[in-house]
Formats: sequence, C-alpha cells, structure tokens
Amino acid sequence: MGRATTVHASTVPSDHTSGRSASHGSVKEMSLSSDGDPSDGATSLLTPRPREFGFERFQLEVTAGPDTGTSVTSTGTEFGIGTAPGNQLVLTDRTVSRHHCVITAVPRGYLLRDLGSTNGTWLVGYRIDGAYLKPGATLKVGISTLRFDTLRERVVEPLSEKDGFDRLLGKSPAMRRVFAALPRIAASESTVLLLGETGTGKSLLAETIHNASPRRNGRFTVVDCSSIPPTLIESELLGHERGAFTGAHASRAGVFESTQGGTVFLDEIGELPLDMQPKLLRLLEERVIRRVGGQEPIRLDVRILAATNRDLRRSVNDGSFRSDVFYRLNAVMITIPPLRSRLEDIPFLAKHFYEQIAAPGDAELPASFVEALVRRDWPGNVRELRGAVERAVLLGGLEGAPDSVRVSLSGFPPPSGAPPDATRRAADPTPEVPVPFRVAKERAVARWERRFIRDLLRKHGGNLSRAARAARMDRNHLREVIRRHDFTVEDD
Repeated sequence: MGRATTVHASTVPSDHTSGRSASHGSVKEMSLSSDGDPSDGATSLLTPRPREFGFERFQLEVTAGPDTGTSVTSTGTEFGIGTAPGNQLVLTDRTVSRHHCVITAVPRGYLLRDLGSTNGTWLVGYRIDGAYLKPGATLKVGISTLRFDTLRERVVEPLSEKDGFDRLLGKSPAMRRVFAALPRIAASESTVLLLGETGTGKSLLAETIHNASPRRNGRFTVVDCSSIPPTLIESELLGHERGAFTGAHASRAGVFESTQGGTVFLDEIGELPLDMQPKLLRLLEERVIRRVGGQEPIRLDVRILAATNRDLRRSVNDGSFRSDVFYRLNAVMITIPPLRSRLEDIPFLAKHFYEQIAAPGDAELPASFVEALVRRDWPGNVRELRGAVERAVLLGGLEGAPDSVRVSLSGFPPPSGAPPDATRRAADPTPEVPVPFRVAKERAVARWERRFIRDLLRKHGGNLSRAARAARMDRNHLREVIRRHDFTVEDD
C-alpha cells in the first residue's frame, strides 16, 4: 500500500454553514510576487503575497533503543512514528504505541504531537502533548530515543492565486494551498479522509470535491454515522431483503447501492460501530456489497469520502477503530485547522458573511466589530463565526465594545448591570434566528463543552488524571477535548 497524501488545509463554509520567514530549519513560505491585497488586514501592498509554501525536509534517527541506527527522511509535510506499518518511522520497540506521535511541517515550524500514546512522548525530560521542534532536538518514545534534524533540501508546493474554490473561501496560505491541490484530488477516484473540528467545513469540502469531480452529475449522499442507531446502520448502508429481520416487509436498496455513479460522504466516520467496520473494509477494497439477508453480490460504482472530528490514529490506539479501515480510508487526508489558528481569515470571512446578510445600502462592517471577532476564540469555528455576524446584523450588535459583542452574539455571561433580556438570552443558547437543527445543536454543545471543561480543570487544579476520574472520562479522550479548546493541564 502506498503512502497517504496529506494536505493540511483550511476550508470555510460560505453558506449557512504569513508567510513568516523563519531560519535554521523552520518552515518558510516563499513569496515570488508583490501583488499584495490590503483588504483583509493580513497583507498589504508592502507585504508580498506568498505564491508558494516551502519547508526543509527533516530526518529522524534512532539513537537509542531496539532500532538504533535507523534513519528515515520525510517525504511530505507529515511524519508518523509508531509500530504500525502505516507510519513513516516504524519501530519495533514494544513500549511504543501503534500510532505514537506525529511531526507536521506548518508555517510556524515543525509541530510534534502525541497521539494519545500509552507511555507518552517526552522532550527534554517532560511529557508533552505538543511542542515545536528545533534541529538537534531529541525526543523519547517508549525506551527509544530519536534525534530530529532538518536537511538542506527544500520542498516547495504551490499556493492558489485565488481566494476561493467553488463555495470555499479563504486568503490564508493554508487555504490557498488546498485550493491548489483540490483540482487533482477531485479529478481522481481516491477515497479522501477529512479531519477537523466541528464547524470547520468538512461537509462543504466534501460537497466541493464531488462538484468538481467527474461524478458531479451523480448523487451526493451524506450519511451521518453518529445519528443512525447501531442496530440499523448495516441496513441503512447496505440495504436489506424482504424478511431479513422483523419489520423488513419489503426489499430496500441501501445508501451505497442507491448512489451508483455518485459519491457517498460518510460523516463522523469515527462513530461507526466496530462490528460494521469489516464490512466497510470489504466495500472499500472490492466495491462489492451484499444486502442484509441477501446472498447475491452487488457491484458498486461509487466514490467514498469520509470525515471525523477525531484523530483516527488515537482511535486505533485505544481500539475503537480498526487500523486496516483507517489505512484504507487514508488514501488522501486533508486536515482542516480550527479558525483560531488562521485568524487572518476572520476579517475576510466576516466581510463576506456581512455582505450576504446585510440589506442593500447598509453601512460597511465596523472595524471595531471585526477587531472584536479576531480577539475571540471560536470553539464552533467558521460556522459559529457566520452565526455571530448574522445575529449582529439582525439584533443590532455591530456597534459597541468587544464585551457587548460577546453578550449579544454568543451567549456568554453578560456583564454586571446588563438588562434582564440580555441575561436571559445569554443563559439560553437557543438561536434567535432559524438555523438547521444540527447547526444549532453543535453550537450549543461546543459552548457547553468549553464551560464544562474550564470549570472541571479549575476545580481539580489543572490535573488531567483527577479531572478525568471526576468526570468519569477516558483520560486520552479528555486530553483531546482539552486540546480542542486550547486549555493547558498538568499531564502527570
């Protein structure tokens, strides 16, 4: 099996839904022109617009442990370390997890992240969840010690000249990087795995890939794996014959069979039950299914896209997701970063949403409002940003200080002295304007989750183990939620 192609990118729903020069081994974004665009505050006529994304290749050498002397050079932006065959550096150290940690070349440098490993990833004597590496850094995984070094060989990838692709929008280099790759990805028949937090735009990106593909005239069917009861998911996906189970009064084609010639998008694939995963693996490999209760094989002509807000490598480690299914899904992987890591897109997106919602003749979007948006974190990501702009337009919240913006737009606790109606709206996150049920639910859950984790960590002094025991949560899952909301903990 060939290595996966990994694209770290930003995608932005446009409907309901810097290049910093570094040195000595850090990632650089090369600028080959001076066609700056001052419209978003992130670039100006004096700041050349990046045309390419470039970084130096890096190398990992095992300096201690069972695999001493092994050395592997990166071939892309992401480099996995573990005992599973799909990693770039495959170790035989039994104290290393299957997917132990990963190093990713990003604009700020080389980001090392632990993947919920059993024995942890250690850097300069500290167990870490994430850190940026410098050349010459040594890290410890299991009983093995690795040395990280950059090479003098550069890898350069193009950035799109455009600030959009179909309904996707963004000015950031990460966004334009995926725009440059999308035509090739869409034109292929490859399975694509989309990773990213809730609200980053995975569903819209999947639809964009379908619309730009040769299958654009076929059906695009979305399956939310988290919303189908486990007892019904096999019938929903594969179909069933009459009499296959109680209530099966007639034969019925499943999702894959009814989408012949089109694209099936498996949203929240990380929630797929374990007993269904072998059947999905066969489908991915052979493009053949059998209906529940049926004997005849049915050949399929479908393309499969999948998405999850989990890192499936962590799920492989904890046994909730099969490694062979992960490798088969991971032919092409696009990781969509959260909005808080690409703040330069916020002014551009806010202006776009405002123009969609505001009435003709309305004043321009106030700069103070945009500045308040940039200073906020966005647990609901781009979807939450659009909702904030929409509520501000409809409820008259565009003017005022950042605190008043937070009250009127996001359901945050109001400042002392706020009128009773503001207090009531802040306590009740129900949207003031009609939105799809799923969107409203995800916004409310994201806000509640952040408050819950914040209070939990405060109560237990930031100690991960005590907090996990008190919340009756798996320690690795709690760590993942904490990272999603950018909290820090004492990881003992």
